[in-house]
Amino acid sequence: MPEPQRAAIYARISQDTEGTGKGVARQIEDCRKLAATLGWQVAGEYVDNDLSAYSGKRRPEYERMLADLADGLIDGVLVYHIDRLTRRPIELEHFLNVVDAARVQHVRFVAGETNLSTSDGLLVARIQAAVAANESASKSRRVARKHQQNAAEGKPHRGSTRPFGYESDFATVLPAEADVYRTLVTRFLAGESTRSLASWLNTEQVPTVTGSAWTTSTLKGMLTNARYAGLRVHRGQAVAPGQWDAIITEDEHRRILAKFADKKISGRRTPQRYLLSGMLRCGKCGNRLFSSARVIRGRPNRRYVCMSGPDHGGCGRLMVSADPLERFLADAVLHRLDTPELADVLAGRNSADARTQELTRALDEDQQRLDDLAQAHGRGDIDMREWMLAKKPVQDRLATTQRHLAQITHTGALTGLAGTGAGLRSAWGSLNLSRQHAIVQAVIDHAVIGPGTPGVQVLDPARVSVVWRH
Repeated sequence: MPEPQRAAIYARISQDTEGTGKGVARQIEDCRKLAATLGWQVAGEYVDNDLSAYSGKRRPEYERMLADLADGLIDGVLVYHIDRLTRRPIELEHFLNVVDAARVQHVRFVAGETNLSTSDGLLVARIQAAVAANESASKSRRVARKHQQNAAEGKPHRGSTRPFGYESDFATVLPAEADVYRTLVTRFLAGESTRSLASWLNTEQVPTVTGSAWTTSTLKGMLTNARYAGLRVHRGQAVAPGQWDAIITEDEHRRILAKFADKKISGRRTPQRYLLSGMLRCGKCGNRLFSSARVIRGRPNRRYVCMSGPDHGGCGRLMVSADPLERFLADAVLHRLDTPELADVLAGRNSADARTQELTRALDEDQQRLDDLAQAHGRGDIDMREWMLAKKPVQDRLATTQRHLAQITHTGALTGLAGTGAGLRSAWGSLNLSRQHAIVQAVIDHAVIGPGTPGVQVLDPARVSVVWRH
């Protein structure tokens, strides 16, 4: 058989911890020496650095080499060892099918005497691939067990990127970033949307840890991450207190999760243009008023309208201009912030906080029950049917408790605002719409709008009947 004129060198390493590529460079150097010894001409080098051959993930250069083999661009292959080529028996069989279809008979390895052109050589190659697969599986089990042990001990999971608020050791708190995180939590629990908060971070030029722009998905992932409450998470479950300082309390973390759960269940969105969305009722039929805009003399006119028809169900006979009504009710809310009545309402927050603690304890207890059931099933103390029957009522109880916790979080919008109506009035215009909406909604349950006098453009305060929250 003539020697290959267009041989390929393939090199791979699973983990390049230093990021220098020295591991694959050594493989290529040894393959070049073997090619020179054999008198083979090397046409190309295919390198997959820092990629596993056992995980099943795509290896771009390996796939390119197979394609070039199939297209007849390569007539020989040089690899340092068979476990650099593959660590999965099924993948070895695919490689053998490709070289057989391409009529390539020259495949050599620097380490080992594997000869794929003979039946004995194929047997050795298949045994080596099986051994390599077993080694990788054993390593994966050891790594998984190590991760589980680290989680149980509360050690931080160290990824390639440090978490916002912590230094590169994943444990030491960065005071400036921690203050930003606490601000985000406070504003989110007060009713501000993640979209608004992401915009604020970008406007203030607060950098992410990677230097990219903030997005709502990035922000949501950060807000719901239990590590900020000092909890170590493993496979989606908090398993132990973390060996680092928390930035927020566990109660705040629970409230964040409840807030997101409430948004998902209710489907409510932050208002885009209308301050009083969802808070107005028709004085004629009691139906909810909907936001609506129309153009008058070339200018847009925002309105709240009682809409008729099958999709809305109102009487269709009431309308009020949005701008004067929003100014009137915002002024009423700011005034109420300084009244003794609101102070009396907020004096009841101690009982609300006690309820929050009670619900949090209930959540922890039921979560522990689920963990105990899972461990009992894992030990074989109970069978699958018993486990399923036992966990169903606990899961139902967890869902109910989570909903109750969500219902009492709306008062967070007023934290620190009682008695500040006069000062807040001057800063009202600088607040974004979602923050304004959250404050108004925390004070007003709803407002009933009565019929107006035809032709009168000024809002008559007598049309507005406010139902305050208690």
